[in-house]
Amino acid sequence: MAKRENDSFSIQDLMKSFIKENNLTKGMQKIKVEETWNNMMGPGVATHTTSVKLQNKSLIIQLNSSVLREELSYGKDKIIKMMNEEIGEEAITKLILV
Repeated sequence: MAKRENDSFSIQDLMKSFIKENNLTKGMQKIKVEETWNNMMGPGVATHTTSVKLQNKSLIIQLNSSVLREELSYGKDKIIKMMNEEIGEEAITKLILV
């Protein structure tokens, strides 16, 4: 029987090491970006959002409302800044509204 180590680790640290070892950081980052978009923009914008994709540090948001797309285009820099702050890293450098 293997000897049990007395070192204790937090679940957060274990998850981070698991994600890093299995090369899952990009996938987890994409999921976090989608969740952050829906939480930050609220239910009004989320209902008009058809897809949220992160490709090469570009956040591609597909909307079904041209009026909302135009309104959001005025605050692209602010949205990028707020999303990066919420995510905790500079994951987004460009916002594309489709």
